[in-house]
Amino acid sequence: MLVVVARGVLAACLLLFLQSPSIRFDSGRNLFLLENWSGAAQLWPERGKEVFTVSVDAPNVPPLLGRYRIENKTLIFEPQFPLQPGVSYRAVAKIPGATAPVFLLLRIPKPNMTPTTVVDRVYPSSNVLPENQLKFYIHFSSPMARGSAYDHVSLVDASGKKVEKPFLELGEELWDPSGRRFTLFIDPGRIKRGLLSHHELGVALLEGKRYSLVVSKEWKDAQGRLLASDFKKTFTVGPADRNTVDLKSWTVRAPAAGTRNVLTVVFPEPMDHAILERELDVVTEAGAVIKGGVSVGSGEKSWIFTPDAAWKSGTYSIRAGTSLADLAGNMIDRPFEIDVFERVDNNLDRTTRSLQFKIN
Repeated sequence: MLVVVARGVLAACLLLFLQSPSIRFDSGRNLFLLENWSGAAQLWPERGKEVFTVSVDAPNVPPLLGRYRIENKTLIFEPQFPLQPGVSYRAVAKIPGATAPVFLLLRIPKPNMTPTTVVDRVYPSSNVLPENQLKFYIHFSSPMARGSAYDHVSLVDASGKKVEKPFLELGEELWDPSGRRFTLFIDPGRIKRGLLSHHELGVALLEGKRYSLVVSKEWKDAQGRLLASDFKKTFTVGPADRNTVDLKSWTVRAPAAGTRNVLTVVFPEPMDHAILERELDVVTEAGAVIKGGVSVGSGEKSWIFTPDAAWKSGTYSIRAGTSLADLAGNMIDRPFEIDVFERVDNNLDRTTRSLQFKIN
């Protein structure tokens, strides 16, 4: 019997403790919560600071600025600014009628700032690029911070001298949804003949010369950490390319019927990596798209398709969007030299062309 009573008293004390006012920090929402106080429901949020304050844990400092609100009988304080890593904070609730204030001491740990993110790869992967090369794709191993990209990329010649104003610096940087691929355009004004910047500064890349695309390790990732190292892609410049992409010059290596062997399309020149991944399909004679996986071959000179199901005998087509482009931005039916730059990416006419082949 004594044991039962002791357990009952312990349970009652535990219940009383759990129902006593307490302060909790919700790190996911950056909120301080005063919970289990019945008076919260009758309190106007504007008077929250009379009961509940949060400040840096140091002498003679004013409370943090922020906003109060009541949710589910809980008084919530939302700081106006994010809490700072490495700083200690004190939350105090002076509840009317209580014998002592309720405290919470909180220290925001400093994040691990050891650099781990690197430039994973850069496209084009070729070491020889045309004089009118249009853009680079810089891939990172982790998501990157946005807003300062152009401060951390440069183009230098063989002597280490920076090329003057080589890039098109857009107000809204061009990132993929993951924040791991950045698209960097050479200024079209340095490429297209007859434009002012072409006349004043000349081409950004000169045939026969050697250059390096340099990515500084001062670029920060999404966690605020510097890159683990600088990155440099060195390449030689070849002749300018002003010819349209011609499907008749492609070679289709067709697999045998009854297999799931790969279908390979070989190009006479490197193609734009990102566009190549999305602008080709394999379709049946009836126009149905064949489902399967896609990869881009070495040097972006081939497209490799692995079907989900075995091939059947018949006539097929490679269907290509006319926005498919080579390294100089020349597309199917449209050389970049006579194109309008604003149409290069977002406003293209999404028409297609087809190249027929058979599987036996």
